[in-house]
Amino acid sequence: MFAKGVLRTLLAGTAAIVSAGTMAGTANAQAPGPAGTAAGTTVTNTAQASYTVNGVQQNATSNAVSFVVDRKVNLTVIANQPNNTQVAIGQTAAVTTFKVTNNTNGTQDFLLSSSQTPIQGLFNGDNFDVTNIHIYVDSNGNGTYDAGTDTATYINELGADQSAVVFIVADIPNNQANVLAGITLIAQVAAGGDTAAQGLPLAPSVAPNDDNVVDVVFADNDSDGLGPDIIYNGQGRAALGYEITTRNVALSVAKSQLVLTDPINLAVAPKAIPGAVVQYCLVVNNSTVGTPASNVTLTDVVPPNTTYVANSMSIGAIALGGTCLLTGIVDGVSLADDGTVTVPLVNYTGSFNATTKTVNARIPVLLGGTSVAATFRVTIN
Repeated sequence: MFAKGVLRTLLAGTAAIVSAGTMAGTANAQAPGPAGTAAGTTVTNTAQASYTVNGVQQNATSNAVSFVVDRKVNLTVIANQPNNTQVAIGQTAAVTTFKVTNNTNGTQDFLLSSSQTPIQGLFNGDNFDVTNIHIYVDSNGNGTYDAGTDTATYINELGADQSAVVFIVADIPNNQANVLAGITLIAQVAAGGDTAAQGLPLAPSVAPNDDNVVDVVFADNDSDGLGPDIIYNGQGRAALGYEITTRNVALSVAKSQLVLTDPINLAVAPKAIPGAVVQYCLVVNNSTVGTPASNVTLTDVVPPNTTYVANSMSIGAIALGGTCLLTGIVDGVSLADDGTVTVPLVNYTGSFNATTKTVNARIPVLLGGTSVAATFRVTIN
């Protein structure tokens, strides 16, 4: 009877099973951001059973089980400027700007590279490649490339849900046919944890899940929707273009000289003897038809062992190729050493600096397919 009474009491009792969990690691410090609970966080869980026997509350606790949160690798790479970079032919250190965001639930390094493989449908008219490519990370957070300051070539220890600005710096070849060059920034997620060294690229875990190991799972998508990027490869890409908006011209300068007179022969077959007068002719030519060159300035330092002949400058002399014609007879419009004379209509001017012994001639606009000649004279000491 006693045993049966106990059995009836147990059957008449109540029982409930509950579980309790704890997390250890960075997740306890603050609520996780969009990237989720930090990789490496330990999640521990126990279960409890509560029941009554003969009206007395009783409890039983299970063993603890735990696992570590795995690394969910994700990133976003976008262009950090609204339009292509506008450049001139022959320009150096032209900059395109990107932003890399770490959507991984952990601090990571990011390896950076570039590609100029044309992306179909993105940059129609892509017809040249930039040269001397360098990739730098914005070190002071101002969003602007600062040469000599922004020198890091990979993103070091970027926290979860944090972003870094990246610059591609390149030169534009001096080719008049250039129109557009597309360039792609590629960011690869790498191991973090060492502030002094670049991490190795991450690889996804392929073994069965281990509760005590931080496995790696690639969760990235195709950032740009175009080109060779694929999902779940630990890479992100974004593309921009270098667009030619300012074209250079084929401008050349030729210099010739002619002995005009000497003290013995005068103007008849004069020789370059002391006291002789020599005329220099500078011919500037813009051979790019249809494209003018603006603010052209010719400078020439008077050579040693000669003395500049005061107010001997002229501009607009007749020239053929790089040689002045009718030199000494038709030298163009005379200019003043103090720069006070301006040629009507075309506004040519010139001056002589006695301190630096430099002759200057200024041409506001040199039309494509035209030349302008300037002359000055010296006496041989």
